[in-house]
Amino acid sequence: MQKEIFIIRHGETELNRRGIVQGSGVDPSLNETGQAQARAFHAFYQHVPFELVITSRLKRAQETVKAFIEKPLPWIQRAEINEISWGDHEGQPSRPDMIQAYDQMISAWANGDLSARLKNGESASEMISRIDTFLEELKSRKEKHILVCTHGRALRCLITRIQQSPPAAMETVSHANTGLYHVRWDGQNFHIHQHNDTRHLRNE
Repeated sequence: MQKEIFIIRHGETELNRRGIVQGSGVDPSLNETGQAQARAFHAFYQHVPFELVITSRLKRAQETVKAFIEKPLPWIQRAEINEISWGDHEGQPSRPDMIQAYDQMISAWANGDLSARLKNGESASEMISRIDTFLEELKSRKEKHILVCTHGRALRCLITRIQQSPPAAMETVSHANTGLYHVRWDGQNFHIHQHNDTRHLRNE
């Protein structure tokens, strides 16, 4: 059964703006810019006949698609699409030592070591496992038009799994706040029709 799946990243938070690491353990609300982005997305896509909204369990994702949820539309939360855990980096402003640790982890992933992680954080293999579980659920659901709101690294992982690309390809996936990936499931394969589309933000 063919499905139209609209996958977006959450709107901006104040921690985004300030360059502070969020991850799955820090749960801020949208700032004013993020709220405006959410309104713009709703105005642009409210005509789509969504039958279901799926968000992570984090506030910034839920607030981004709140206008759709309040129509009301059926809504479910899935921890499988929570942001990756950045461990001890969460809630911290970026520092040179943190950047070095991050770069080392990304390099390890690119070289095939998917067990690499930041201290007390989540590995690529753990994230891929839960993202794959979520994709299997998407394939099996009966709804034909589904809106999904997730997070930057989780979205990067989703798109590479949809494209059947290696984990290193996550670094090439663009992910603006409320950027849209429009994905079609034809019953056997996923096809991406829009990549990080931000047309809805042109007047913001």
